[in-house]
Amino acid sequence: MQGFRHGWHLKAILTWVPAPFIAGLGPGPEKWLSPEAREVLGGVQHVFGYAPYVRRVPARPGLTLHPSGNTVEVERAREALDLALTGQDVAIVSGGDAGVFAMAAATFEAAEDPCYAEVEIRIVPGITAAQAAAALAGAPLGGDFACLSLSDRLKPWEVVADRLRHLSRADVAVAIYNPRSVARPDQLHAAKAVLLEERSPKTVVVLARDVGRAEESCTVTTLGDSCGTCAPWPS
Repeated sequence: MQGFRHGWHLKAILTWVPAPFIAGLGPGPEKWLSPEAREVLGGVQHVFGYAPYVRRVPARPGLTLHPSGNTVEVERAREALDLALTGQDVAIVSGGDAGVFAMAAATFEAAEDPCYAEVEIRIVPGITAAQAAAALAGAPLGGDFACLSLSDRLKPWEVVADRLRHLSRADVAVAIYNPRSVARPDQLHAAKAVLLEERSPKTVVVLARDVGRAEESCTVTTLGDSCGTCAPWPS
């Protein structure tokens, strides 16, 4: 019963509850899409997401794609939730894992509006970029580790730098997301300077890009030898 899968709950009687999905597509190749995410995307009527991620969802009869730009996550989530309230089967997609620097947090933020009180959001996990990159290098995340985004769009750079400094003092592996962008060309260099305040220049650094794609590369170097501008632009 597709309806049961996407929104019918059996209580005293059958009642319909809007239940949009948030699905992680993985960091790149189709083979890393989970069976659960594939099932969800094969059954919904609408898919919302940042345009490069929506393009990864195969078109099919009965499916409407809703691509949108960057930095409009909450607005995108509201549009998807509004459509779910009308009875449509909806999924919101992200690259990697939807709960790691992606659409899950923005959707729950949007869902704080009382008008969405009856909505039951369902998260479909995916492989996140840190896992895929770590697999190329061996097992750098085999012990304690943390994930940190260098983006200062939602928090001041001073907060980002302070968190990075404390993680360096804790001597745990750090997976850095959103290393730089057109609007932030120098922040990876600034992050390197912060790390060198607490870490040895001989600290191992893994630079991975286009993981799982034809252009995949993985460089193992040191903090002292790494280049503060050699990380890829986000795509």
